[in-house]
This record gives sequence, C-alpha cells and structure tokens, in this order.
Amino acid sequence: MSCTKCQVVPIIPKKGGEVIFSCDVPELCTKISLILDQQRINYVREDFYTLIASTECFESFLEHLCRFATLNKLERQGIRCLFLEHSQPLTPSILREMRTLQQYKDLMGANELSLLISKGAITTHFQPIVDLVYGEIYGYESLARGVNDDGSLIYPDKLFNWAKQGDMLFYLDRACRETSLKTAAVKNIKNKVFINFIPTAIYDPEHCLQSTVKWARQLEFDPKNIIFEVTETEKVEDVEHLSKILTFYKSQGFMVALDDVGSGYSSLNMIARLKPNIVKIDREIIDGIDTNTVNQSVFKAIVSLAKESGIIVLAEGAERAEEVAYCAANGADLAQGYYFGKPSPEPVRKLG
Repeated sequence: MSCTKCQVVPIIPKKGGEVIFSCDVPELCTKISLILDQQRINYVREDFYTLIASTECFESFLEHLCRFATLNKLERQGIRCLFLEHSQPLTPSILREMRTLQQYKDLMGANELSLLISKGAITTHFQPIVDLVYGEIYGYESLARGVNDDGSLIYPDKLFNWAKQGDMLFYLDRACRETSLKTAAVKNIKNKVFINFIPTAIYDPEHCLQSTVKWARQLEFDPKNIIFEVTETEKVEDVEHLSKILTFYKSQGFMVALDDVGSGYSSLNMIARLKPNIVKIDREIIDGIDTNTVNQSVFKAIVSLAKESGIIVLAEGAERAEEVAYCAANGADLAQGYYFGKPSPEPVRKLG
C-alpha cells in the first residue's frame, strides 16, 4: 500500500477560486483584511478568525501576498490558507491540505522545482569510477541536473536548496533516483551505477523506495550493478533509521555505499555499525594526500577498518596522478575524480 505523499508533488495551482484564511488570533485576521482592502480584493470575513477571499489565480495571489504584504515570518506562521476551486466542496480530506502562509512562501521558492519534476525535466550526468587494479571503468556515479526550457542546466546545489525551502526533499530525491535508472538504461550502461539518496528524505523504506525498486526491476537491471550511495554521511543523526534503509536495499539485492567518509568525527563508527559494501573516502582527504601526512593517517585508518570488514574502498575527488598513485599503492580499490573524467551526459566508455 502506498501513501499520498509518495504520489503527489505539491504544486501551487494557477487556477481561480476561493482562499480560506484561518488565523490564530483576531489581530492577524484584521491585518489580512486590511491588506486585501488595499489590494482591492473581494473577501468576506466569516468571524474574528476566518475570512474568505476570491482570486483569479491562486499562484499570483500568493506571490503578491508573500512578497509585498507587511507580514513577518511569525505572522505568516500564524495564518493558515486553503485554496478551493470554484464550486469545489469543503470536505475533511481537503482540510488536511491547509498550509500556513509561511509554508506557502517556502513552497513558492520550490514551485519551479515542482514544475521541473512534473514535466520530467530532471536529467542525469555520469562520472566514471575506475578500478585501480585493472585500470578500467568499474562504474559511474549518476549526478542530477535540472533542464530549463532553453536547454540550460540547473545544478544540484540549486535544486536541493529549492527542495529544502519547499519541504520537497522526498520528491526531488525520488525523481533523481528514478531518472538515474531510466537514463542508465537508455545509455545502455552495463557497469555499476552509483545512485545518490538522502536518508532524511525517506521515512519508510518499504513505501518510499517501492517505485525505485519497481523501475530497477522493470528496466531489468542486475541488482548487484546498482549501488545506492548515502549522501551527507557526516550529517546523519538517526543511524538506526539509515540502517533500516540500507538493510532494505540489501534485501532487494542492491549494494550500498557510504559517501564523504573521513569528513566527520564518527566515520569509523559509521562503517563499523552500517557495514556498507563500499566506502567513498571524502575528497578533502584525497586532496594532496601524496604529501599531506595527516590526510594519509586518516586514509590508512579507514582502509584498515574497511579491509578487515571486506569493504571496497573508493578514493573520491582524485585530480592528480600523484594522488591516484598514492591511493592505489595504499589500499584503495577504486577512484573517481576529474583526473579520469568530469560528469557528462554521455558516459565515458574507455579511459584515455
């Protein structure tokens, strides 16, 4: 069984209708009515806490209200809104869609992201990951990009900033996972594919990940060629929740990897508790590792623990031949970075 959150991307309607305002205190209701008077918007004040306004376009109405009205954040949090299309009945299920004005303001910042996801304008670039023993391509990390109508790209930092503003990490994370699988299938990639995911975007693995598993099976991927990679490993607070997610992935035959290992104080503990198939040593550790003795000590500690547990070690962010040589000579199995290739829409098939 699925849940509503897994099926619906929140988009602010551009339709006309009525907006119901429910305020925590009468003073906020009075302030809203004064703002609507100034903007010459028709409304009816139902009682001390509630008023109903008419609008031809809910999106434009909210944009104007949030950007130009003299309401601070605390006031916006005390005002809840509900949009009803013309002749749409008010039902208990509709009432659950009521959001605070502040939530709508945040969602406006993510509205462009909602549209990108809705029209399938998320794509994937691939960065090669190299087997240091055999000197050949082991697989690719899939990296999300948004695509504007003019073909220009929107990079992950902006996409995920929008997602955080509008409480849309779940939707973006899911879209990126599914797009990675579909694009890898279209590009006929037979190597390993590393797919990022954010643990905090997944609240119930069996529900939230069912569409990802469905696509992997439908596209006939060999499960062992799909590696789900935990991003922002050093920021994980609920390790038990992450463990449940990794256990679910493993139960479906997939491999799992920890990203950014070495950047947080708890990295070694995380490896021991979660027992991933692969650990990716953070690029800050790999940067200048051929001459930086402190980084070398961290690297060797991670490699030692990984080897004891049968875990594959990947050096991330390698940009120089000297860094690659050090990592290969001191226990790294795989490497990734600009030295081998930048992310690109067409996967690199052979090393130069």
